[in-house]
Amino acid sequence: MKYIIIAVLLFTTVSEAQNHQKIYDIIDSVSAKRIKKDIKTLVDFGTRHTLSDTVSNTRGIGAARRWIKKEFETISKDCDNCLNVFYQKNLVKKGENDRITNDVWVVNVVAIQKGTTYPNRYIVMSGDIDSRVSDPNDFTSDAPGANDNASGMAGAIEAARVLSKYQFENSIMYVGLSGEEQGLFGGKGLAEYAKNQNWSIIGVLNNDMIGNIQGVDGVIDNLTFRIFSEPVPPTETEKERKSRRFYGGEVDGISRQLARYVHKTVTTYMPEMNPMLVYRLDRFGRGGHHRPFNDVGFPGIRIMEAHENYTQQHQDIRTENGISYGDTFEHVNFDYAKKLTAVNAITMANLASAPPAPSTVGIGGIVEPSAKLKWDPVEGAKGYKIYWRDTTSPTWDYSRFVGNVTEFTLEGIVIDNFYFGIASVDEEGYESVVVFPNEIMR
Repeated sequence: MKYIIIAVLLFTTVSEAQNHQKIYDIIDSVSAKRIKKDIKTLVDFGTRHTLSDTVSNTRGIGAARRWIKKEFETISKDCDNCLNVFYQKNLVKKGENDRITNDVWVVNVVAIQKGTTYPNRYIVMSGDIDSRVSDPNDFTSDAPGANDNASGMAGAIEAARVLSKYQFENSIMYVGLSGEEQGLFGGKGLAEYAKNQNWSIIGVLNNDMIGNIQGVDGVIDNLTFRIFSEPVPPTETEKERKSRRFYGGEVDGISRQLARYVHKTVTTYMPEMNPMLVYRLDRFGRGGHHRPFNDVGFPGIRIMEAHENYTQQHQDIRTENGISYGDTFEHVNFDYAKKLTAVNAITMANLASAPPAPSTVGIGGIVEPSAKLKWDPVEGAKGYKIYWRDTTSPTWDYSRFVGNVTEFTLEGIVIDNFYFGIASVDEEGYESVVVFPNEIMR
């Protein structure tokens, strides 16, 4: 019996540690050459300002979104029509804010790859279609928007090319969002649409500027990237807020767990990269298209370069005092954009392959020498993994696979000294996002 137990433990350890070749294949399939070509195409539309020309076939946001839709449709044909491609739009009236000087249709381009087991659960990768110059209301001047944000848009298209070659249990959505520079209108419209469609959004990966490696601070870095995430959802209840005060969880909201999921996936499969968790919704005093999804209670994060160059953002194209201003094509590092596209692709592949996370996780062990956890069973899960970490650690540093049970006691682990969470695991080892306890057992 002793040898059988040892053998089982060894098998469990080996199974847990096993990586998936499919994920490495996805990394290798992402093409810097294709991303470069797509960024050039988007730049060549001259301007993609939200209020720019919608009639021309060669200039303006109308031409850009028609080209993006056509690219998604071409990808769909190559995968036996595996993508549902459509426009989602909302009318924004003049005067909505000081950047909406005319009535305008804010049009998003959406491509959905339906999951085989959980078709109503979606992991989303978004890039922004629109661009701008120094004056946010100037919709006629050239605004190439090469890095901000043709890079993120090209990344979403490339991720669709790569991941459409596979089937996943959960649905994946690739999106080009409009109206970001005028007030995050595209994200707001799609978030409301998702709510109305009763979609379960399990994560939004907002890619906004993924192509610059030389920062205004003088640092050149092609390995580090930032993951911005808010601490807790703005939709939390008063009961949940009070619970946090006594039991913790102020850095353990659903978006923060999604950020940790990206961090873990990247450190596992792309160890050369340096994912940088930033405990903030977005850059100081600035915003991005994940925020409207957060506003309605969906988990969402921003993935972007670590070192920005402000002379190349929101600038008229010009030269002053020997400095070239403008977000132009030659400033984009396409190999870096490839790396961050791969970061998104493998995160979505892992999450789209995983079972749902437990909805309810209870924790107990007050004035006891051991931590007790109990959770709801998940259909499709073949086991569960308990994670814990020091209360000051940004990442889940310790874990134990506990098999197909729905309660477990961690002997000798004092509840007061750690934070805990539970993830579902399928038979191939794919894991859900970690769920922080939301009930107290006494």
